Amino acid sequence: MLEEKIPLRNYAHIGDAVWDVFVREYAIFKTSNAKILHKMTTDRVNAVFQKDLLHLIEDKLTEGEAELARRARNLPIPIGRRSIQKDYRQSTAFEVLIGYWYLHDKQRLDYFLSEFKNTEFFN
Repeated sequence: MLEEKIPLRNYAHIGDAVWDVFVREYAIFKTSNAKILHKMTTDRVNAVFQKDLLHLIEDKLTEGEAELARRARNLPIPIGRRSIQKDYRQSTAFEVLIGYWYLHDKQRLDYFLSEFKNTEFFN
């Protein structure tokens, strides 16, 4: 089991910010058009996209990382998100992993961010 130093929601909070910056940095090197920048970002910073990336890496997670993601998927969902509850739970798990790696294992984070850039999702 991975050592957690903060609550899962806090990992998701920082993971969301790290993911957003990663996507924005990726986008600024692709175009300078504001409308395209916005679309590239919103297409990649959303629950469905993050859920798809989580599924893409599930077989590469360690046992501890998989357990962390499983626990994150079981966090209570805000009432306004119930219509997309399954996607939201998966994306929260994705953000928890990103946040955990950012705070505790930058090398692992860099590995997965590099993997994401090389997928069909990003091109």
